[in-house]
Amino acid sequence: MTIFWMFLGLFTLILINVPIAVSLAVVAVIAMIATQGIEILPNVALVMFDGATKFPLLAIPLFIFAGAIMNTGGISRRLIAFASALVGFVRGGLAMVNIAASMFFAEMSGSAVADVAALGSILIPAMKKKGYPGAFAAAVTSSSATLAVIIPPSIPMILYAVMADSSVVKLFVAGIVPGVMGGLTMMLLSYWFAIRHNYPVEETFQLKKIWATFKAASWAFLLPIIILGGIFGGIVTATEGAGLAVVASLILGKFVYRELNWPHLKKAVIDGGVSTAVVMLLVASSALVGTYLTELHVPQQMAQKITSFTSNPYAVLALLNVFFLIIGCFLHSAAAIILVVPIVMPLVNAVGIDPVHFGLVVTLNLGIGQQTPPVASVLITACSVAKADIWEVSKINVFYVGAIFIVLMTVTYIPAIPMSLVRVFYG
Repeated sequence: MTIFWMFLGLFTLILINVPIAVSLAVVAVIAMIATQGIEILPNVALVMFDGATKFPLLAIPLFIFAGAIMNTGGISRRLIAFASALVGFVRGGLAMVNIAASMFFAEMSGSAVADVAALGSILIPAMKKKGYPGAFAAAVTSSSATLAVIIPPSIPMILYAVMADSSVVKLFVAGIVPGVMGGLTMMLLSYWFAIRHNYPVEETFQLKKIWATFKAASWAFLLPIIILGGIFGGIVTATEGAGLAVVASLILGKFVYRELNWPHLKKAVIDGGVSTAVVMLLVASSALVGTYLTELHVPQQMAQKITSFTSNPYAVLALLNVFFLIIGCFLHSAAAIILVVPIVMPLVNAVGIDPVHFGLVVTLNLGIGQQTPPVASVLITACSVAKADIWEVSKINVFYVGAIFIVLMTVTYIPAIPMSLVRVFYG
């Protein structure tokens, strides 16, 4: 009953536009005072500080900052030019360029919102200029940006690994195949839309142009090699890899492409700082809720009740899929992971579900949540850039969300697909 009243209070506060981080903290503090007395208040600051200062979480502001530098330092623009030369000759090719560029950018930033901000501001106006409807441009940009939560390095995966005490490197490896699947599925869907609505061809196929744009972007392609190669090779941790991403982005933007000046760097610092503050305040507030529920043994009780009903891993995954799809509509992905994962992990372990496999299921579910109102953080950002009505965009975006859902179902019930690379690298 306690968890019911807490969630009811949380959703009530969210519906009246109280920020999610503040809502989480308010609900937790009220519950703590009601059950443990006002003398518990001095512990609130300590719990929030401890929850937000775990070393692996340092990767989050670093990856966000790296993404901001890439956007202002000319790296994003060169990636888009190469993707355009590669697939722009296909009908509806600019939509495919959007998806391909998101896949490249996802390998460097790990943030869907950063993806929309970096690429959407360039590609959405370009698509509208070429005759694509604004709603379609926003839908493609929004859904393809969600690939950033699947393709490594992924900020939601880092959060999940901390909350579930799992391997972030294995999660990164597990996300490679589903990320590519999602990108290819979206490209096929974009081609279908282009044929149906006679969308334009972006440019003719020219090997010379592919080579020229590849050379221009070749330094940018070193970033995922440095980041992911170092992490997968065991040379650096995910947090150290994020630090490398910042240093490499600074060097490329300042000394190679020579587009990163002090005003650009200042903007990147501010953008990265604001995005980091939002995420870390969510982390700190969610730590209060998680600590309180753990002290009440709510996760263990929940696991016992569900396992008494069924212990079939696939049935449990079906129930958790429904739960995360619903909660993803109302909570930011970071808040959902930090709030819910510690509650359900005893259940996941009890029925024998691999934590790495489950982490991928969680991130895919919450990736869909980024596209579904009322919260829909990524969708709202894309609509803002495109100056398009969210409901008009959603009518098209539902097809792209369906593509992500197909990947989710495949990953959930054919775990060999995402876990095959993990077994190759780690046995």
